[in-house]
Amino acid sequence: MLTLLVLLVFSSVFAADPSAATEEVGIDEKALSYSGFQVWSITILSNGEREILRKITEQYNVEVWKEPKTDKAAATELLVAPQVQKELKVKLTQANISYVIKINDLQTTIDNGTAKHNTSSINTKAGHSMDWTSYHRLVDIYGYLSYLASTYPGRVELINIGTSYEKRPLYVVRIFNCSSSVVKPAIWIDGGIHAREWISPALATYIIRQLVEVPANEALLTNVDWYIMPVMNPDGYEYTHTSNRLWRKTRSVMSWTSCRGVDPNRNFGYKWGGLGTSTNPCSEVYKGTSAFTEPETLATSNFIKSKASSIKLYLTLHSYGQSALIPWGYDVVYPSDYSDMLTLAKAAVAKFSKYRYSVGNSAALYYPAAGGSDDWAKSIGIKYSYTFELSDTGAYGFLLPASNILPVCQDFFPALDVFAAKVATL
Repeated sequence: MLTLLVLLVFSSVFAADPSAATEEVGIDEKALSYSGFQVWSITILSNGEREILRKITEQYNVEVWKEPKTDKAAATELLVAPQVQKELKVKLTQANISYVIKINDLQTTIDNGTAKHNTSSINTKAGHSMDWTSYHRLVDIYGYLSYLASTYPGRVELINIGTSYEKRPLYVVRIFNCSSSVVKPAIWIDGGIHAREWISPALATYIIRQLVEVPANEALLTNVDWYIMPVMNPDGYEYTHTSNRLWRKTRSVMSWTSCRGVDPNRNFGYKWGGLGTSTNPCSEVYKGTSAFTEPETLATSNFIKSKASSIKLYLTLHSYGQSALIPWGYDVVYPSDYSDMLTLAKAAVAKFSKYRYSVGNSAALYYPAAGGSDDWAKSIGIKYSYTFELSDTGAYGFLLPASNILPVCQDFFPALDVFAAKVATL
């Protein structure tokens, strides 16, 4: 979430899409460097300043990392290439718009926060290579899911719901209590819709571990089943590890453009193509040519629809911003049962002790964005549907260091008690 455009600068030429720029010269697998790139936080005090900033970002093709909220005195965060920093400083000074450099060199931040290991190193004692002190590649995550399915066959079912554009499997883990044959209400959790938001799959896999391997959490399986999809966009996720740490979209190819991918969180089929989306395939919020063009969103939606009678709560994990967002997101519109959704979200957020989260309507708290998975889930009858924007609030943004994984996960997990207790009554 939280972005509009990624348009990066290479040499003296502005390229509309960094991945496309490298692919055209045949070096797609070479990792992009963000050396010298900075993240600026800019305070907007009026609608006039907002318009000035909009024109500046368009003129210089600057990525908006975090769009300002709709209220006044809001902050926006920009990723500024080294080639334009001097001129942007002059423009902002002339407009009397203040800014603060939050990240001085993005590549240094990426290097400092990169996973300790990028290849699988199976712990023969544990039978898998997962931990929650580093970010893991897809082979480790999928290896862990397979390990759990084979080790706990009476509690874990590993379901292949389809394949990604690049033919990677799309896995959902069902976690259940085999002692009961009664069909139970269920909770769905997904992560990794946006590829660069690494804390999202990390939390999803942590939740899986807690539900499956920690006996103290067994009560959470008594009255509720769980469906968890830790990486909805595996192609993009792998690409962030090999080539471009800040890649967001899928990796699908279109014959009529060199720019790749669709924003999967603008590709779901409720109010598709509305506010906060783009028809430009080079945009970070490109919606696709129609709803569910991406095999990842189509497979996920088909599976959820097949379980819609039992799934009572939908959670999608994103970063960053520390917010619990409630539909509708396509515009500042409130569902008729908004008060019920707000009450439950506030009760869940009250369980957090380390991080403070805002709670509110998605479009009102941030900005309108149509075609999101949470709106779609709500539209098919899942009463409780939420997007959680995880830590932090901008010091690292999408590049949250691995040292923060456990604190974020441990802080979040108790909220599931609140959600499970509510779902058990439905």
